[in-house]
Amino acid sequence: MKKTVKYLIIATGFAISTSGFAQDVHFSQMSFSPLNLNPALAGANSTLQGIVNYRSQWNSVAEPYQTIGASVDGRFNDNKRNKKGIIAGGLNFFNDQAGDLKVSTTIVNLNLAYHLILDQKSTLGLGIYGGFGQRAIDPSDGRWGSQYDGTSYNEALPSNEVFDSPSFSFLDAGAGLLYTFKKFEGYMTQNNQRQFNVGAAFFHVNNPNYSFIDNGTEKLYMRWSLFANAVIGVNNSRGAFLPGVYFNRQKSAMEILYGTYYRITLTEGSKVTGFNKPFFFHLGLFNRWSDALVAKAMLEWSDISAGFAYDINISSLNEVSSARGGFEIFLRYNMLSGGKPLSRSRVR
Repeated sequence: MKKTVKYLIIATGFAISTSGFAQDVHFSQMSFSPLNLNPALAGANSTLQGIVNYRSQWNSVAEPYQTIGASVDGRFNDNKRNKKGIIAGGLNFFNDQAGDLKVSTTIVNLNLAYHLILDQKSTLGLGIYGGFGQRAIDPSDGRWGSQYDGTSYNEALPSNEVFDSPSFSFLDAGAGLLYTFKKFEGYMTQNNQRQFNVGAAFFHVNNPNYSFIDNGTEKLYMRWSLFANAVIGVNNSRGAFLPGVYFNRQKSAMEILYGTYYRITLTEGSKVTGFNKPFFFHLGLFNRWSDALVAKAMLEWSDISAGFAYDINISSLNEVSSARGGFEIFLRYNMLSGGKPLSRSRVR
């Protein structure tokens, strides 16, 4: 009986992705997959950063769903004086492979952003992206409803499934808006840092084709995304809260993720000599509404940080998944250009 339930879940998931409506891949550590969250995040908070992500989920239910992502973004005019805005760009890549049928999606996007300097502490950014995507499927390992003879699965029965093509490509485009505010601490031990990011983005505005079966009738629906996150230092302590709220909607699919990290300063960095590098440890707990609790941990040393997240499934699927959702890791290089506030003559 458990096997039957397992295969029914796999078949249902595949039916949703090919016959109903498509949903984007996602990472639980959304702020560390910035160009999948908002294209205007390119160059918003650092001179240069590169991030690699890996996620695996549902290995207790089916063949694991695996997602690999990588992005790099940076500023083009960070060293110019008397500028009124920041010009930035980025490159974003991800590959997702789902289930026994090895349904794979690969997307490569180029991002361009401009951040208008409003004052010494805040900017308003606009970002756009355009790119290329490809989907592929291997139907040979599939188990289809027509192969159940009424009592059991019979692989000798025909699947009766017809695919126009086992792979196809498409163009993709989108845009985003972002407001950032940064107030740095007066001195290191004061720890009164304040930083806020608030953004809205629209992905797949061109509604590309997304079907293996009936080319041209199923589209990749536009996803719109809202988010807000912050860094709030606890005055005269070694701690800081990093709360975040992330909302995504794609046709009738909706995702809300919210929670906070708590950051502890293990070693304070020296601003004058630079000999001592700042070292932070983060612990976090987030909730994906009606789906999962997400436990997170992160180490941050100077420009390098690495993080881990684990989804604990709390939805009705936990009867099959045994509460095991998936795990995720990332590695980031983040070249900050110092700790000074924004100005029109010197942007940090």
